[in-house]
Amino acid sequence: MTYQQEYSLNLTLESPVSQYTSHELALTIAQSADDKKGEDILLLNLDGVSYLADYFVIITGFSRAQVRAIYNSIEDKVKEKYGKSPLRVEGQSEGAWILLDYGDIIVHIMLPQDRDYYKIEAFWGHAEQTCFQSILH
Repeated sequence: MTYQQEYSLNLTLESPVSQYTSHELALTIAQSADDKKGEDILLLNLDGVSYLADYFVIITGFSRAQVRAIYNSIEDKVKEKYGKSPLRVEGQSEGAWILLDYGDIIVHIMLPQDRDYYKIEAFWGHAEQTCFQSILH
């Protein structure tokens, strides 16, 4: 194998995915949250409903430590797979509700009491909702 072939192969194996859809990114985020035992993972398809984002991904974590672990897992996986960092992150120091804004995807990782109180999925009830666990089975 020549140096050029080996260099090209290494770039192919290590390069982040440059072409992806919002749906693929939302599924990667949901899978990453599921890997950290996030529950009630819901994808809201906002395409045609709002200009804010294409998807909301809403996740429940049962402790502040778990909410932060889910956040870290998502950030690491999206950076690794797509080379993309969130445009903005809110709430990581408190850990009760962390919001990651990827532009086309907005991620809400929440403790159960915050999710019950704010009812984001009810507010966006007219958006198409997909339960991530139902995709897996």
